[in-house]
This record gives sequence, structure tokens and C-alpha cells, in this order.
Amino acid sequence: MVDGHGRILVMDDEEMIRNISEIMLRHMGYQVEVCVDGEEAIELYTKAMKEDQPYDAVIMDLTIPGGMGGKETLEELRAIDPKIKAIVSSGYANDPIMASYRQYGFMGVVPKPYSMNELSAVLQKVFVNLRSKV
Repeated sequence: MVDGHGRILVMDDEEMIRNISEIMLRHMGYQVEVCVDGEEAIELYTKAMKEDQPYDAVIMDLTIPGGMGGKETLEELRAIDPKIKAIVSSGYANDPIMASYRQYGFMGVVPKPYSMNELSAVLQKVFVNLRSKV
């Protein structure tokens, strides 16, 4: 596990997942905000951009019952920030978006349930891949 730094936004409809993700990410060294659905994620992301405190990455649940899920939310967020670093997460490992996440604009994937090491690894991969393309 690598020590992290930066700001992460976690979007998940399940309170337990939000809480556990927040604890793990804070333990790694990240500043974390959590939200329930896409509408709230867009609101927080927009506010962070306006305050010149953008998120370094967003981890989004693919499926939000009755709300805006990861795919739709990313489309909206990409209009706000074309350089967004988004990671998709889902308990439905056989979803086509999980298998072909890059085609949908995500830079990483982390299937649920995930461990702290898995979460750390995907974040490092996203950040390292980004730096190597610059």
C-alpha cells in the first residue's frame, strides 16, 4: 500500500460502503468527501472546482437505484472537467462497463467488495498512468 495524498470524492448509495471507503482512504492519507448519488457528486465537484480545490479522483458506484449512477454522472462531470480522473466501482463484476471501463471514460476499476490494498493499487495506477502521459 502506498501513502496517498490529495482529495478524493466517493459516490455510493450504500452508507456502509461510503463509511468504509472514507476510513480506508483517510488511513492512506487522502482527504475524502462522500456523497449518495450523481446529483450530489456533480454539486460537490462543481463547488470544488469553483473554490479552486478540485478533486484528484472520483470513485463512483456504477448503479444507484432511483438516482444517477456512475456512467451518467461521469458524462456530466466530464463537461465540467474534461481531465477528470474517475474510477468505477460495482458489485456487478459482469457489467459490460466494468469490463470495458476505458470505453466509458473511466481511468480505473475497482470491483466491490474491495480491500484497502486493492483501492490503493487502483488509485496509484490511475495517478501513475496520468503522470506518464504528461
